[in-house]
Amino acid sequence: MLLLAAGGGGLLSFNGGFAIWVLITMVVFLLIMGKYAVPLIMDALQERESRIKDSLESAEKALSRAEKISKDNEKALREAEQKAQKIRKEAIEEAELIRAERLEKSKEEASDMIAQAKETIEQEKKRALTELRDEVARLAVQSASMIIDAELDEQKNSKLVDNFIKDISKN
Repeated sequence: MLLLAAGGGGLLSFNGGFAIWVLITMVVFLLIMGKYAVPLIMDALQERESRIKDSLESAEKALSRAEKISKDNEKALREAEQKAQKIRKEAIEEAELIRAERLEKSKEEASDMIAQAKETIEQEKKRALTELRDEVARLAVQSASMIIDAELDEQKNSKLVDNFIKDISKN
């Protein structure tokens, strides 16, 4: 009762020593995360990015192969015109139709590959961000609960960390 009458221990009271310990543990936590966890996560993200870039390059190669096929078809068309003047009109129409179909099919395949690669990129980015957020939240809750387990329970820790992560993702 004396403590309440003296103004200490109330809901709005400030404990300087506790605030200093929270500040020190937060700095230590951020230093440890910056030294050990963040480089590993960044390496994994860079590896995924390189795999995705390789997929895009293979799609571009497929498009160049399709263009080469189109050029080869045009060459075959010119040779056919020289050899068969009697059926020139029919051969030209048929070759143009085949070329258009192959070119259209090649373009569709290339665009499908590019769309698939872009979708894979987005999925990998979303998955990586989700994994990063989950890992950061888990590590933050674990380290904070080890240090101040007497002051907060697990549910409050999780809520504080989730709010912290939401604030970080807004920035």
